[in-house]
Amino acid sequence: MVPTISDVSTVEEFRTVAKDIVDREGSINFRATIVDWPGLGFSDRPSLNYNADVMENFLIQLINSPDSPVKSSEGDLIICGGGHAATIVVRAAGKGLVKPAVIAAVAPTWAGPLPIVFGRDSSMEARYDLLRGTLRAPAVGWMMYNMLVSNEKSIQSQYKSHVYADPNNVTPTIVQTRYELTKRKGARYVPAAFLTGLLDPVKTHEEFLQLFADLEGKVPVLVVSTAGAPKRSKAEMVALKGAKGVTKFVEVPGALLPQEEYPLAVSEELYRFLYEVYMADR
Repeated sequence: MVPTISDVSTVEEFRTVAKDIVDREGSINFRATIVDWPGLGFSDRPSLNYNADVMENFLIQLINSPDSPVKSSEGDLIICGGGHAATIVVRAAGKGLVKPAVIAAVAPTWAGPLPIVFGRDSSMEARYDLLRGTLRAPAVGWMMYNMLVSNEKSIQSQYKSHVYADPNNVTPTIVQTRYELTKRKGARYVPAAFLTGLLDPVKTHEEFLQLFADLEGKVPVLVVSTAGAPKRSKAEMVALKGAKGVTKFVEVPGALLPQEEYPLAVSEELYRFLYEVYMADR
């Protein structure tokens, strides 16, 4: 399981889903590994030039390394990702660089916060470059990062406005733990890339759909959409309903982080899909 890529991304968002899947008794026994992306969560945060290729390469190395914690010789690797992570997984699988038995894309997205609102024409790309460079700068970068990202009011506002569907589910504990993540050394480097679109796996709606189409007949794909996602993100999720390469499309409560806000709804759909896939092969 790989968390949604964001400025406050963390393995914590998938813990309840993983526990529910693993604890279930049945004819199929699962084990789960949740991994933070480099530069996010509890991972180290070196000053790399982060982009979608860097993240994809991390995923590829993690899965294919001889001593990988998720190495499987029996073709039973399931990859579940949220948001941009889901789309990066699909992209890597389409290239044949990872070979999962099943993919679950939870609230999949492909456009960063600024590009999804302001677009990607040449003038905007120049502004994104300027903002990214400023955020990475030693002194002024920390000041701007603290103003835009690393403060509790900003995190609470984001969660209540579009990350969670129900503002009442945004607890002080959630805000505090996410705030603490933003204070880790090197915390601003990945958000600088994410906010300005460098972590976007594709640049157009058509490319997004094509990533899934490339998996047609190759691997079962579950898409978990959400009832309360922001308008633009919801449109991209809904476009996958009945799309080529999508085996099953379901909708659960939530917005951009249903695996954390409504984890049991997500785990139920995931377990049901896995049961259908594996029972069909028996």
